[in-house]
Amino acid sequence: MTAPAFTHAELSWEEWANILPPLASRFRAVSYDARGTGLSDRHAIDFSTEAMIRDLEGVVAGTGFDSFVLVAWCNAVPIAVTYAAEHPERVSHLILCDAFTTISDIAQTPAYQATTALLEMDWVLFTETFGQVLWGYANPEFGRQFGEFIRACSEPEAHRAFWRTVQSYDVTALLPQLTTPTLVVQNRNNRLFPSAVGQRTAAVIRGARLALIDDITYAPVPELVEAFVLEERAPVKPAVTHLPSGMTAILFADIVDSTALTERLGDAAFREKARDLDSALRTIIRDHSGTAIEGKLLGDGVLAVFTSARHAIQAALACGKAGDDAGLPLHLGLHAGDVIREEGNVYGGAVNIASRIAGLSAAGEVLVSETVRSLARTSAGVRFEDRGEQALRGVGEAVRVWAVREGDA
Repeated sequence: MTAPAFTHAELSWEEWANILPPLASRFRAVSYDARGTGLSDRHAIDFSTEAMIRDLEGVVAGTGFDSFVLVAWCNAVPIAVTYAAEHPERVSHLILCDAFTTISDIAQTPAYQATTALLEMDWVLFTETFGQVLWGYANPEFGRQFGEFIRACSEPEAHRAFWRTVQSYDVTALLPQLTTPTLVVQNRNNRLFPSAVGQRTAAVIRGARLALIDDITYAPVPELVEAFVLEERAPVKPAVTHLPSGMTAILFADIVDSTALTERLGDAAFREKARDLDSALRTIIRDHSGTAIEGKLLGDGVLAVFTSARHAIQAALACGKAGDDAGLPLHLGLHAGDVIREEGNVYGGAVNIASRIAGLSAAGEVLVSETVRSLARTSAGVRFEDRGEQALRGVGEAVRVWAVREGDA
């Protein structure tokens, strides 16, 4: 079953010919038009998470499915995450394409700011520009056709109301609670939903996989879905692992603005440089007694765990230098806390905090939580600059954050 972002029950099968018909040839596929889009009520004004969930529940009841694979794109991802968290017995597999979980994931991107302004000012210009802004696809004919499709899907005021309501969606706190096998598919060419957002999403969902694609038509998605759904998995019994200190130090690193770098360098050159950097980072992590988490295939970054906060800080500083030397500067964040481990993976709230701290860092800068600073302040041989209490999405309480500076305290 596919949950909609903006759809049209008839026209979508032509517009998304690389996705829906191939899925229907492999599975019994159900797609629906949510309120305000396609053949549904075009003037709906309640686009709250609760209202959208009621739509999905109504469709599920109508199908008679006991369990099903739930596939969601873009703005529908928070709805799918909420439903899967509330009905884990119903959702056998969860596929999140171009994921975002809170508006702060995308609000600072130039694509979001540009499209928001256009939506408020000029409906036709917005619709004909949206696809090209989204995927960087400079093709006027494509823009015209995609604009016609959006206008067929929704009315201007309903679309604007939906866009505004989406700004209140926030499901980051639900991600660590998900128990459904999850695949996150992120399109590197999508400028509204950067790869780093998908990386952070996959990093905090138990056992989640991440697949990065480069095809603006999303043609690889049906095969990725089929392989993921039909994959046989041995049952895993997760267990909380308490290290001698009672904590694990978690390093989260990802390349700064990888989308812009890809555009500047070209995809082939960027991917070659990123692969070389990934190898260097994993060597640094091993040399500092850390473990890179192979089960989290971040694509443009790494997730690693350490038994020592001091080693984690030293590794983060070395990783920052490696990124600068490669011309691929990194966001770097460290937190320490209990994690849940299963073979090849770690997950839990502490991983989410590490990823959110990394997102606050400037290019090449290492930021750490108060927990890490407390563990390492007398042994790491570095100075810490106070960045104050920071409110992190998906985290109930503010976290005090410190910048690491080389040199004795």
